[in-house]
Amino acid sequence: MSALSIRLVLVVAAALVDADGRVLMAQRPEGKTLAGLWEFPGGKVELGERPEDTLIRELAEELGITVREPCLAPLTFASHAYPDFHLLMPLYICRRWEGIPQSREGQSLRWQRPGALRELPMPPADLPLIPFLIDLLGP
Repeated sequence: MSALSIRLVLVVAAALVDADGRVLMAQRPEGKTLAGLWEFPGGKVELGERPEDTLIRELAEELGITVREPCLAPLTFASHAYPDFHLLMPLYICRRWEGIPQSREGQSLRWQRPGALRELPMPPADLPLIPFLIDLLGP
């Protein structure tokens, strides 16, 4: 595949961190690509949308929580080649939000210590993000 024919997909994700230093993970529901794998909440950046706006919108839609932009801190990003596209995924840390995260799209949710994230089956693009979370939050 030539460099000109690669489709770049921009997705933004959040590591929601609770008072105990655990990270919220969401399991992709049946019927979706990569169903059953655990991922950081977030979603695809729409045309004309800033990544922060996408994350605020997606967290409200997926989890029913309100996040304000100053509470989003960029940590790192993933760059991963899938067979039919290339994924670029910034990861933001968020420690403050309003509401209690709840599944609104049929996904299972789980709070996980950063050092235990490797125990979950995850999409390949999410795996390189784990060491950054361990460095920031501890195991």
